[in-house]
Amino acid sequence: MDFNGRTALVTGGSGGIGAELSRRLAEAGVAVAVHHRDNLAQARAAGGALVVQADLADPAACEELVARVEAELGPVDILAANAGAGGRAAWQDVDADAFDQMYAVNLRAPFLLARRVLPGMVERGFGRVLFTSSIAALTGGVVGPHYAATKAGLHGLTHHLAARVVRDGVTVNAIAPALIADTRMLPGEPAELAARVPVGRLGTPAEVADLALAILRNGYLTSKVIALDGGMYPT
Repeated sequence: MDFNGRTALVTGGSGGIGAELSRRLAEAGVAVAVHHRDNLAQARAAGGALVVQADLADPAACEELVARVEAELGPVDILAANAGAGGRAAWQDVDADAFDQMYAVNLRAPFLLARRVLPGMVERGFGRVLFTSSIAALTGGVVGPHYAATKAGLHGLTHHLAARVVRDGVTVNAIAPALIADTRMLPGEPAELAARVPVGRLGTPAEVADLALAILRNGYLTSKVIALDGGMYPT
């Protein structure tokens, strides 16, 4: 599929996966809005047409973010809801505030962003929504119960939305990576984590971007959660 002339919003675009996906989309001719929370330099390095700051823990920021992208680049054709919060914690230490903070960024924000852009996608007869989940949604993971629960919530959101917009030319999918190098989400020392992976190494942001682009290009693929974990969890 030719993405030339399309507009994309990539949240979490200053991190390893988001920055790589932003660069790949820009190379494909997409006008990319690169979102960041607090890392302007790395967001600029991703090479998008627009760099936008927003704290997605604030529900109003989601509406404001999309409004700015639309005003400067035009309607959003591709939403890559990649921004996420982490922070390793034992279940005994996750209180209501910690759970709510994780929920706000990892689940509520992706929904609010999708809710904002989907009507326009439906009206135009084309759209791509891709949520960044985690293998923790399938296994429970090691980061914490709040992290696993919010990522699992993205799977339900994917299936619910996909079924309702599929006849309008809009696909909704999720990608579930695990143990990706050069990201802030690694739950331990890279060498120790790599020993757990059947392929014998950590994944790379480039490999996640490869799969993400394949998903975004494929108009027959929707309502799917695709794991990318070096063989850790057979699905």
